[in-house]
Amino acid sequence: MKKYTTIGGVALVATLMLTACGGGTPSGPASQKAEESGGDISKLISVNAKEAKDLEQGGTLTLGVGSIGPDFNGFSNVGNSADNSALMTPVNTASINSGGIGGCWKLDFDGKAEPNKDFCEDVKSEVKDGKQTVTIKINDKATWNDGTPIDVKTFQNTWNMLKGEDKSIDIVTAGAYAFVDSVKAGANDKEVIVTTTQPVFPLEGLFFGLIHPAINTPEIFNTGFAGNMHPEWMAGPFKVENYDTTAKTVTMVPNDKWWGQKPVLEKVIWRQMEPSATIAAFKNGEIDAANGRTLGRYKQLEGTTNSEVRRGQRLFAGGLNLNAKRPALTDVAVRKAIFTAVDRKAIRDVRFNGLNWSEESSGSMMLMPFSEYYQDNYPVKDTGADAAKKVLTDAGYTANDKGIMAKDGVPVSFKITNFGDDPTTAATSQTLQKQLQAAGMDVSIDQRGDADFGKVIGGREFDVTISGYTVGPDATDAVKQYYDSATNENGLGDAELDAEIKRLATIADDTERNKAAMEVEKKHMEKYFSMGTVLNGPEIQFVRTGLANYGPSLFKSLSNVPDWTTIGWEKGAKK
Repeated sequence: MKKYTTIGGVALVATLMLTACGGGTPSGPASQKAEESGGDISKLISVNAKEAKDLEQGGTLTLGVGSIGPDFNGFSNVGNSADNSALMTPVNTASINSGGIGGCWKLDFDGKAEPNKDFCEDVKSEVKDGKQTVTIKINDKATWNDGTPIDVKTFQNTWNMLKGEDKSIDIVTAGAYAFVDSVKAGANDKEVIVTTTQPVFPLEGLFFGLIHPAINTPEIFNTGFAGNMHPEWMAGPFKVENYDTTAKTVTMVPNDKWWGQKPVLEKVIWRQMEPSATIAAFKNGEIDAANGRTLGRYKQLEGTTNSEVRRGQRLFAGGLNLNAKRPALTDVAVRKAIFTAVDRKAIRDVRFNGLNWSEESSGSMMLMPFSEYYQDNYPVKDTGADAAKKVLTDAGYTANDKGIMAKDGVPVSFKITNFGDDPTTAATSQTLQKQLQAAGMDVSIDQRGDADFGKVIGGREFDVTISGYTVGPDATDAVKQYYDSATNENGLGDAELDAEIKRLATIADDTERNKAAMEVEKKHMEKYFSMGTVLNGPEIQFVRTGLANYGPSLFKSLSNVPDWTTIGWEKGAKK
């Protein structure tokens, strides 16, 4: 499942593995560019890799985060955000459904999946007569914090809650669970036998994140996590020690019930704060990491005592997120005109100004340009104000006395919702606004705080945002989430595309399956114009010197920290 995030989002977490990179001089950031297919992705990884045994045992890590909650169920639309995923990973590795690790699976830097043996010691698949049987051996020690064993009942409940049959359950997407026929016990309750109605590929589309058996009604799933973290329904190397709703902080300590590798750190503290506040907090030593993904932030953070810069590729795709259910955007011609009016390069130039980052193409919501399966699916080639006006004119719109394109007396009028207080992020939204205004649209800015992101996006309380999703290594799950008519949040699609999407999961060959997914995206974008990728962008983190196993690490972690047990401080560094 892909997580919502803003273009400047402040999920201030990080990484694992390989060598640390410097970056930046007093005159600005070091030069870096996005890798394309066949490129060296090791250039996009920047961490201070150390063996956990060589680190100082103990210590505290304090991080800022754009929003804490208000809903902590990452499987629901309201809880589906990158901030939520980052916050929950240390304490609920069992349930995280996006990122480098979660439930039965973990990813390497290049996106290759293997079983996460803390929960699933072995996963085997057999396809026979067009159907699939998946056998999962669960770790005997795997247990939820309340003592409930992680066994076949957990897997049955995960399937029942996510398969999409009960439309009152507010899931983001049914994904591969829609193709599961049964989940039963094998030799015992720690062996799970999954049968499907059709083959399911890739296998990690199933049980990348598990749901506690107590979360078994629409009411609990939809509203039971509003303001309530429910630590008893979690399982991970850390546990929630305190959730202070007044101070907007969450404190985590090692989980005495955790059966896996013990964490190096003795405490992790999360503080909710607006982007501007993280700059002063990092410079003053109150938090241990801050993103420098815009020039203004970079310049203010540059030169901070006892800090270093780690740069890589951000796994993000987005820029045009249209709410097609809003009255102003129900007409596909208006949405097509928006896509046509956009100058992607101009927006990227504003967004990456001064960061010495360049990227030639960013045209898929599902795959990064360095993927061997990538293609630029942006649905409009002839762009600009005049071209956009022609789209509207051809659809029966004419300019009113104010110069705004209108039809049947109703002008094309809507708002761009911008989150946070970063000047570059604001300038990016304003650039988009000017491009749309030049095409005869009445466009204003709806300014919101970062803390409102989950509520506004999850509740679909917007017309247009320059937001997007995290990006995974395989498009199969994303194509269903974004483009299936019964799954995508705009309800856009058709029977022909739905049939193509359903067929994708049956294709065992990774190349063939992903190329077919790319074609589905291309067709959907050309027909419905609901989401479009304008940019990907760099991951730039300022971190406290001596912080180990933390930094941009591609698919090892979609939310920057794949294995919280290894994060820690070098000996003699800040604790």
